[in-house]
Amino acid sequence: MGLLAREIEARGVTTVGLALVKEVAIAARAPRFLYLHWPFGHALGEPGNIAQQRMVLHDMLSMATSAPRPGLVIELPYRWRRETYAPVEDWKAPSRAVISAGSF
Repeated sequence: MGLLAREIEARGVTTVGLALVKEVAIAARAPRFLYLHWPFGHALGEPGNIAQQRMVLHDMLSMATSAPRPGLVIELPYRWRRETYAPVEDWKAPSRAVISAGSF
């Protein structure tokens, strides 16, 4: 993932990856990624939990539009199967999880 993302970024396109193993993403030198401490195979969330999956997608889009530089790693605060997710009301509004990470 890191090599492909770096090549895409070299051509002027912002990328954001999802990582379930932070150390691997860091070693791969992914330009920007969100880390989730969730089970393998469930990077976007629980099967059928549309609100949760949309929240992660909103976080990714928010990071892509607001991250000022490559090299950012944000650990999302969500806990597996222990949270209720509100629907994303405004897809253009910054993600609270990304903004609260304070990387910008």
